Amino acid sequence: MSEETVPQQGGTGQPKGLLQQMEELMAALNADLSALGADLQAAGDVERGAVEEGRAG
Repeated sequence: MSEETVPQQGGTGQPKGLLQQMEELMAALNADLSALGADLQAAGDVERGAVEEGRAG
């Protein structure tokens, strides 16, 4: 796991609560899944374009 996705402990010296850690992890997971969905959709658009070009030619 990269450093960006690992929540860092606050500078106050107190550990984060479990709920706060879970919320941060879920937010990071949602962001990753959104990016993956966008990448897959873009790849599908490219694939569809190549198939349509093949049919036209």
